[in-house]
Amino acid sequence: MSFQPTLKGRALRLLSQREHSRRELERKLQPHEEEPGTLALALDELQARGFISEERVAESVLNRRASRLGATRIRQELQDKGLDSELIAQALSGLKDSELARARAVWQRKFETLPQTPQERARQTRFLLARGFSGEVVRRVLGGDPADKEA
Repeated sequence: MSFQPTLKGRALRLLSQREHSRRELERKLQPHEEEPGTLALALDELQARGFISEERVAESVLNRRASRLGATRIRQELQDKGLDSELIAQALSGLKDSELARARAVWQRKFETLPQTPQERARQTRFLLARGFSGEVVRRVLGGDPADKEA
């Protein structure tokens, strides 16, 4: 006889590893649901007990990713986790102020010198854009404007 963990047990195991949104848990546990409706009941109970918290998910993503990614990429990750748009906007509100400094730090770790050729500029631009920094921030980082460094 093999042990089959319950949906609630599986959910708790996932939550013990990192914060998960309700939508993530639904997606991961759906294949294990034997009777329709049991997954929703289990998740409702966990949410009522405070094991599932969308706010903690947003905070966790920000803590893990903000130092390396721009607001656009973080917004996409939070949307993929099924978080409410109002909660996402609230979570990202503090990132806008530090966007330029974070982009400059990410760029500095990777490149250290301003691009000398159009090919280098394109490569560095793609690098920063892929990490979710806005076009304006990328232009300011790669522009090398000394006034921007003080701002």
